[in-house]
Amino acid sequence: MQLLLLLAAFLLPHRAGAGEIIGGQEARPHSHPYMAFLQIQSEGAVCGGFLVREDFVMTAAHCWGSRIRVILGAHNIRREERTQQRISVRRAIRHPRYDSQNNLNDIMLLQLENRARQNQFVRPVALPRTQARLSPGALCTVAGWGLISRNRSTDTLRDVRLRVQRDRECSRRFRNYTGQTQICVGDRRERKSAFSGDSGGPLVCSNVAQGIVSYGDAMGTPPAVFTRVAHFLPWINRTMRRFQM
Repeated sequence: MQLLLLLAAFLLPHRAGAGEIIGGQEARPHSHPYMAFLQIQSEGAVCGGFLVREDFVMTAAHCWGSRIRVILGAHNIRREERTQQRISVRRAIRHPRYDSQNNLNDIMLLQLENRARQNQFVRPVALPRTQARLSPGALCTVAGWGLISRNRSTDTLRDVRLRVQRDRECSRRFRNYTGQTQICVGDRRERKSAFSGDSGGPLVCSNVAQGIVSYGDAMGTPPAVFTRVAHFLPWINRTMRRFQM
């Protein structure tokens, strides 16, 4: 029996509203060891993110805050699980061309105050090796902690499978969509929306983080827009080299 699942993003831009989706479920505990839960203390909100190196977490630029703490190795975010690692962020580095008005270049790197301890519960996810584009129809996974109704949140990590769409599916709905830097995800016929993952969470395809949850429409109707990680590889690599511990 399919579960009704809503993993609404706490910090998605105003276009992305809350709505139920079909086909998601509670994730198998620690099956996504790269997942990060972000506590943005200065804003009193949270986002998702993902570990890409033992000292860096990737997320969306619109998840910025002056004080951020990262929780790694979590399944139930409301419990003090022995698997969890709580690490403060040393610096939040938004892409220099991030455009909050048009939701462009929505990517940010968080350098951790201390290196994460890698184990079976905490492990980085691979990034694309090249800037090759995903093929339409590719089946990917989004995970996150979010709302399961308008007034009820979930404590445990949930995930959902979504399909990559042709660029025209998003360009006809979102005026500023650009396939060069963004990915269109979620089949409107399946009624699964990309905002099913917390803002800043990863789109993982064949064990590679290809996208970052960015925005969707106000009703949560698929498809939705993800930042295309592969396009930003030069900036990602340059930034992580510059701030290497």
